[in-house]
Amino acid sequence: MGNQCPNGTLGSDYYNRPTSRFADGCLEDDRYSDLKKFDKPWPEVNSFKPTAVGILKRGLDPTSITVLERKTADIREHYIIGRRLGQGQFGTTFLCTEISTGCEYACKTIPKRKLITKEDVEDVRREIQIMHHLSGHKNVVSIKDVYEDGQAVYIVMELCAGGELFDRIQEKGHYSEQKAAELIRIIISLVAMCHSLGVMHRDLKPENFLLWDKEDDLSIKAIDFGLSVFFKPGQVFTELVGSPYYVAPEVLHKRYGPEADVWSAGVILYVLLSGVPPFWAETQQGIFDAVLKGHIDFDSDPWPKISESAKNLIRKMLCPCPSERLKAHEVLRHPWICENGVATDQALDPGVLSRLKQFSTMNKLKKLALRVSDS
Repeated sequence: MGNQCPNGTLGSDYYNRPTSRFADGCLEDDRYSDLKKFDKPWPEVNSFKPTAVGILKRGLDPTSITVLERKTADIREHYIIGRRLGQGQFGTTFLCTEISTGCEYACKTIPKRKLITKEDVEDVRREIQIMHHLSGHKNVVSIKDVYEDGQAVYIVMELCAGGELFDRIQEKGHYSEQKAAELIRIIISLVAMCHSLGVMHRDLKPENFLLWDKEDDLSIKAIDFGLSVFFKPGQVFTELVGSPYYVAPEVLHKRYGPEADVWSAGVILYVLLSGVPPFWAETQQGIFDAVLKGHIDFDSDPWPKISESAKNLIRKMLCPCPSERLKAHEVLRHPWICENGVATDQALDPGVLSRLKQFSTMNKLKKLALRVSDS
């Protein structure tokens, strides 16, 4: 067991998820065909972001890259790098122990050979800047140190011991609209804070939230800002980024702003209340087509038993027109989501937990397949 740290947690294996910021296409595999909705397999759900140039056209010499634009100490003088906790397409997360205190942290390591373009370098710089910019918020993982040497950039951050969001829901057993409202309220509060500070997340999904404390169901931390950007009011973005299930239609049209984060949070809420995403298909392109079509199923189980207030909020968060969609601070004023609101504590249909388990298991299996293919 790791040591208790002043601003950290006990050691944990809960960073055993890929740290990939980008992913190409779908992983179609018959092994996952038992995880179904209408007898069809779930497609890949990892984040995507096309690079500026092809993988074979290396625009940068890795040995000449300086990401931090300042010299840092050797990370090994201050930390012992331990076992691998997560493997992704552009980075690997390791357990690390601070030599002076014995405290355990997570160390995201980004090899410079993976930084193919100047855009990739800027992405890493921006991720670090945003983590510092949001530092101190209780629902954002704290960045402790950043190091760089000739081979890689190292981001040392607090280690979350409480596990993944879906896993905790399943462990607790009793699950209600009230609990879902508490969870989404935390997520939307984080989104509102980010937007007030000029940050758009661009990749909101359950996998990017961990629990800091095993004993506290609401100690949720956002852990990945690899696709996040700074924005100014009225600024329009055109880069196609995100995760298929959670991407907003205007992102697919390559003309979007912070309203896209509210859409993604609305998808998370739909999943929290039903166990399945509102837009799905067998392929990534199929998911995109469903998102653009915009049909939301409130007829299948468990929706007939879900309150009209919850469905009203989802409709307003998944409004296809960004200008008519609720802003994050407006979502927090909705009667279903506000503290002591109308969301009931009556247990949801057991099928919701079962589907959440299937959805979570599918994500882990496919990420494992991605990790194996990357190694």
